[in-house]
Amino acid sequence: MRGTVTAMLRQLVLWGSFVKFSHTVFALPFALASMIVAARETRGWPGWRTFGLILVAMVGARTCAMAFNRIVDRHFDAKNPRTASRHLPMGAVTLMGAWALCLVSGAILVGAAWALNPICFLLSPVALFLVCFYSLTKRFTDFTHVWLGIALAAAPVGAWLAVEGGFDFLPRPDGKLDLRHSALIPLVLGTAVLLWLVGFDMIYATQDYEFDRRQGLHSLVVRWGPKNALAVAFLCHLFMWAVLVVFGALNGFRLTYWIGLILILMLLLLEHMIARRRDPVAVNIAFFKLNAVVSITFLVVTTVEVVFPWFRLRWTEGVFF
Repeated sequence: MRGTVTAMLRQLVLWGSFVKFSHTVFALPFALASMIVAARETRGWPGWRTFGLILVAMVGARTCAMAFNRIVDRHFDAKNPRTASRHLPMGAVTLMGAWALCLVSGAILVGAAWALNPICFLLSPVALFLVCFYSLTKRFTDFTHVWLGIALAAAPVGAWLAVEGGFDFLPRPDGKLDLRHSALIPLVLGTAVLLWLVGFDMIYATQDYEFDRRQGLHSLVVRWGPKNALAVAFLCHLFMWAVLVVFGALNGFRLTYWIGLILILMLLLLEHMIARRRDPVAVNIAFFKLNAVVSITFLVVTTVEVVFPWFRLRWTEGVFF
């Protein structure tokens, strides 16, 4: 019995590392933040069913996308010294197994969307197209980072739809637009995610600059060179931060959120200081660890603002009220 459990755990770890399950921390916190804001009338909680289905849909979409990426890039991965030890080139995972995981996880996304509401179900094929098509874009366009940004930006929009069941673009009968239910909220957050992703994906792509040039693969790093690409990545992150300021203002967030934004700005600046070194260790710190803290910080401060609307810090008295 113990041997069976151990074997199952090894397989779980194997497949989890194949799709880089730990990288789910990038998009998931923004999706959950969007869910919490959409459900602010019930203190950010949409119910266990909706919450669980959002998690299932997110994991299904990302797993499908990563499996598809590994499948279509397997020949390039085998040639690249940085990626030659990945599962498919090394034979640790079979191609048939990878396709099975891709198709099953895609079906899981569609199933979760069907269980959520009609609009999520109708848009689920669009979501699958966005997250998978990115993996092919490096073959024909320099703007592959933008495609990936659009794919991840769909996460907060999808989470909003899961709770709201639709978009409200029009004013209410009294002529006022209720921002608490306005489509502007998830679209602004999606824009922030897009800019954030474009920035850190260009940082990550600097590792493969020489390889991509030799193989005829496209990216903004190949088009502009690492130095110029890092400068554009920095601008993207500054704009991303500015969009998060707009997001907080639209939602009427106060002190906790603004403290979180200051921390996020410091993390983004640190990320670019580290990225300038362009060595693999530095790039991976900038790519994964700092961006994970950015997304989690955003989720925490957004949660506090929605779940504890009475939470204010009175600096003059030094008490909470």
